[in-house]
Amino acid sequence: MLTSNEYFEGKVKSIAFQGEKLPSTVGVMDIGEYEFGTSQDEVMNVVAGALIVKLPGSDEWQTFTAGSHFNVAANQSFLVKTEVQSVYICTYE
Repeated sequence: MLTSNEYFEGKVKSIAFQGEKLPSTVGVMDIGEYEFGTSQDEVMNVVAGALIVKLPGSDEWQTFTAGSHFNVAANQSFLVKTEVQSVYICTYE
């Protein structure tokens, strides 16, 4: 079954699905700044655009472009900025 979600007044939209091995979401982020929290380990794969991310425990912003990914552990918060509309696939481990 597919489940759709909207966050940040509709600026982030995602569709949840059961991947081959793990639950996942595919989503789109509009231009803006966002803070996300995790309830389980996540792998964020950037499909299009770029996500500028401040990972937990870091003072540095890192840019992840299409074809790259980053990991966030469970029960953490992280910051994301987008300067262009961007697409991601998030896998929950």
